[in-house]
Amino acid sequence: MTTYIAILRGINVGGRRKILMADLSSLFQGLGLANIQTYIQSGNVVFETNSKADNVALSNRIEQSISKTFGFEVPVIIRTDDEIEQAISNNPFLINKAEVEGFFLTFLKDVPSSKKLESIKSFDFSPDKFEVIGKDIFGFCAGNYHKTKLSNQFFESKLKVSATTRIWKTANKLVEMANS
Repeated sequence: MTTYIAILRGINVGGRRKILMADLSSLFQGLGLANIQTYIQSGNVVFETNSKADNVALSNRIEQSISKTFGFEVPVIIRTDDEIEQAISNNPFLINKAEVEGFFLTFLKDVPSSKKLESIKSFDFSPDKFEVIGKDIFGFCAGNYHKTKLSNQFFESKLKVSATTRIWKTANKLVEMANS
């Protein structure tokens, strides 16, 4: 079986697009997925499947099922546990693994075009910083993440790709759950 992590964008935020984790777990079970674990209310699901479907096909199946079941669309980004573990080890800003405060990982649904990537290189939000590597954006916020300009909305509007962000502690916890 392959272990995957589904990262849902924008659920249970401000009382909108509410999905209980028990209901989300049931939905995943209904899709034939196994060993389902959810983590916090922001839509993080670790699961396994024997399916030979790729990340995109799994994402599409889950998105369609959420839309049909709950009546609203939710972008779902899928990564294998190995892909997230590799992303964590690629963080260009992290020097000391014990220092996680201020770091975040934004997951992109697709690799942005080189033209779009070039267009965001000119943005400087110092002391906050970011770097795009493949389908991941590594970021550091000197202050509160909710006050930074390096938001999902910023990256989605500039890169024209769906994105969802998790703080560093959450990204690491998902890998820990996948490996347990």
